[in-house]
Amino acid sequence: MTTLRKILVVDDDPVVGRSFDRVLSKRGYAVVTAGDGAEALRKIAAEEYDVVFTDIRMPGMDGIAVAERIRDRQPWLPVVIVSGYATAENEARARAAGVSAVLHKPLSPQMIEDSARDALLRREADVRPAAQEAAAAALPAAADPLPAADAWSRNVARLPGFPVWAPFLGLLYVLVLPFAGLAALVAMPFWFAIRALARRSGRVGTWLRNVGLFLAAPVIGLVYVIALPFVGLGMLAWMGIKAVGGRVGAA
Repeated sequence: MTTLRKILVVDDDPVVGRSFDRVLSKRGYAVVTAGDGAEALRKIAAEEYDVVFTDIRMPGMDGIAVAERIRDRQPWLPVVIVSGYATAENEARARAAGVSAVLHKPLSPQMIEDSARDALLRREADVRPAAQEAAAAALPAAADPLPAADAWSRNVARLPGFPVWAPFLGLLYVLVLPFAGLAALVAMPFWFAIRALARRSGRVGTWLRNVGLFLAAPVIGLVYVIALPFVGLGMLAWMGIKAVGGRVGAA
């Protein structure tokens, strides 16, 4: 079932309301009338409307004041000013009040139909971005693909020439890490065995520990001799990159 668009026509002349009803009811609109501004505001507070057409000159509150009240209470509701006495000053006030359009009497059926359609299109155009912003605000914030601890890595990746020298840095790690692993593999069994024997016996444990250290010392020394240059180069490279990354982050 299609929901009828509700149009509120505010005019102290009932003929105007009947004219709008005769034209718009054939196009699927439901037309409601109000004889003055106060009645119009009461109806707007009680029901929802899609468009408001209001005359300028009415007893009590004029049409521009009605538009200003609607703007303050329901800024999404389009208001169209209709008058046979519109002056440049009144039109300026109406535009400042945020009206969708100003129509001059006499109105033809085509003017009424076109103005209703245009006001609805403007309402939809204004409401859609607001709804999209509300939906976006309701979504959880997207997680940073790199945590804060990786800020330094991000800065390094932004350095000039990073794609060129990054492979050499990777090669350095590839060369150093096997020697470090070899040192661990060689030294750790000796270390755990010696500690276990030392707990079980006093002098025997001390003797075995000294023997183990004597046997492991050449291997460990060889590993250090081979690996230390690469480790030193890696440390220097890392310190240089960290310093440059600090400058980039500070900038």
